[in-house]
Amino acid sequence: MRAIVVMLAIVLSSVAARADRPVTPEEQASIAAVLEAEGCSGGEYEYEDDDDEAYEVDDARCADGTYDFELSRDFRILERDRDD
Repeated sequence: MRAIVVMLAIVLSSVAARADRPVTPEEQASIAAVLEAEGCSGGEYEYEDDDDEAYEVDDARCADGTYDFELSRDFRILERDRDD
């Protein structure tokens, strides 16, 4: 029984470690600057602990439509997908 409890604790802690989290105010400012340079604004920002793409922006408004972005940990755009 004790072994099951220990294994369950390990599994739950690894799942929690991979959970997404809101971005910090500093990260939000950096992401907004990247979007502004692309002629975009707004959207929902999220940090992803379990991915090479550290930041995700959903529904950013750009001059030619709405886009989703994936950014690296150093705020470089890795992907820009039109959100139709």
